[in-house]
Amino acid sequence: MKEGIHPDYHEIKIVMNNGTEFMTRSCWGKPGDVMKLDVDPTTHQAWNPNAERNFSKAGQVEKFRNKFAGLESFTTKKKA
Repeated sequence: MKEGIHPDYHEIKIVMNNGTEFMTRSCWGKPGDVMKLDVDPTTHQAWNPNAERNFSKAGQVEKFRNKFAGLESFTTKKKA
């Protein structure tokens, strides 16, 4: 291994949304720093199917249609 080209790899503390803490090794921050997660596997719907859903698919489609309603490609035209 070459000397001086690798980042400092040290222990940091991870704090999840529910207060769970654990130590891991990372190149982020300085030794002993604390990383507080805004989104983590216990609360994000991509990893936890029981997590509260904060969106409505129908609402997203309607928002998209309203945003791009004036564009020509979204108007319905019948071809002859």
